[in-house]
This record gives sequence, C-alpha cells and structure tokens, in this order.
Amino acid sequence: MCRWLAYSGTPILLSSILYRPKHSLIDQSLHARLGVETTNGDGFGVGWYGSHTDTPAVVREIGPAWSNRNLREIAGHVRSPLFFAHIRASTGSSVQETNCHPFRHGRWMWMHNGAIADFDRIRRDLALAVDPELFPSVEGSTDSELMFYLALTFGLDQDPPGAVARMAGLVERVGWEHGVEFPLQMTVAVTDGQRLWAFRYSTRKASRSLFYSTRVETLRSLHPDKAFLREVSDETRLIVSEPLGDLPGAWNEVPEGRYGIVQPEGDVMHRFTPRAA
Repeated sequence: MCRWLAYSGTPILLSSILYRPKHSLIDQSLHARLGVETTNGDGFGVGWYGSHTDTPAVVREIGPAWSNRNLREIAGHVRSPLFFAHIRASTGSSVQETNCHPFRHGRWMWMHNGAIADFDRIRRDLALAVDPELFPSVEGSTDSELMFYLALTFGLDQDPPGAVARMAGLVERVGWEHGVEFPLQMTVAVTDGQRLWAFRYSTRKASRSLFYSTRVETLRSLHPDKAFLREVSDETRLIVSEPLGDLPGAWNEVPEGRYGIVQPEGDVMHRFTPRAA
C-alpha cells in the first residue's frame, strides 16, 4: 500500500513536516510501522497551493523519496498553507510518473492508500462510467486515479462527500457483480485548496490506518516547551496514514467508516456510507 499526509494551517516549509519529525514521511518510506509494506519506494509526489494561483503545483517522481535530492531541495524552499505528500508502494500497476500521487484536476488534488480488489477484472466497467469529457485527462493506470475521476464525474465540485460516496458505491456494486467479495479498501484525501476532506472506509470494515492531529491549543497546554506549537495557528491540522512521532496526546485515530472536513468554520466528522451512483 502507501503512506500519505495532508497539512492545512499556517504556511510552513514542506521540510518542516516531510523531514523534521522523528517518524517523518521520509522515515516511513523506509520504516513504515502500520502499513502493509515496511518499505514504500515505488515513487512519491508532493502537491501544494500558493498565493498566486487557484491550482496546485504537483511534483511526482518514480524513485524512492528517501534519496531524492530534488525533493529535499523543493521541501527546503517551498512554503505553503496546504499541501499533500504521498509515498507509493504499488499494488500491481506500473511504477511510472503518471501513477504517482497526488493526482490533480483543475483546483482539485486527490491521493489514496488502499486498493480496488481484482481491479483488472472490473477496470473496464469502472472506466466506462467516467464522464467522456473527463476521460482524456486520465493519464495513468491506477485504481486510485480512476477513483478520482469517478468522484469528479459524480459531482466532486458540488458535493465532495456525496461524490466520494457514489464513487465507493459504484466500485462495490461493480465488484459484487463480478464476484469480488470485498471490492474496496481506501483512505482518501481530497482538497480544493480551501477545504480538506479525508475518508476512511473499506468493504471489509477493516480499513488502513488514518490519524488526525489534536487541536493545537490543547497540545500547547500539554507541551508548553514545544516551540513548533507556538509557531502555528490554532487552525493548523495534520491528517496522516500513521503518526509522525510519539508526542503524547498528539494523534487520534479516525474511526472506521468516517470522514472528516478541515475547514475555516470548524472541523467536523461524519459517518461515511457508500451510495448508489
């Protein structure tokens, strides 16, 4: 599978999150604790929003993150209030740049950990459900990217939770029609540059790990000696496949079958249920 993180809050250098923590995403690329694979070396990507445009910048490469000089260079110079980072462990699709996350379409970014079971058997049926106007934008061969374009097809612009629910509902229905018992496994992050949605769901009800950070004001009271907590706003939030460190009280597991929204008017969490497409 893969490991990923999503950051929203005070503009910071990407390196502050990607490299500095004890169990950073770079460390996880070699020593993941909660993933299916310990090593995640089948490519990586970072995407971020700046102040001069509504669309995110995305950089993706096929080599491992732990030894990539370009990633370290970018991370030490790019500052952003919202960014995604992803390290990949392929579930069968090719190791190529177009299969690396995050995926981008217009102002939207998407990344995924998990898999559509028996994807090769049901891929054609799922691909035919993508809006014909969107289909030419599909570049790679992963289930993750196809899930993104199905969500776009089902109205991601108007109703992100509903679009993801309809995508999940279609994947399950088509999977069951082909005799796949547990078609879907996913933790997904998606953003339009203003809000961030994170989903944890699997047909088997045994989803991959996902965590969110405790509110900053609470962490300041617990750990007044941590300088980093004095530098970021109360609205700062991290969502991660696995915790970046062992700071007591810092991390909370997203419950099974839930999704959360990080947004200016306050974070919320709701139950996630696939819907008929």
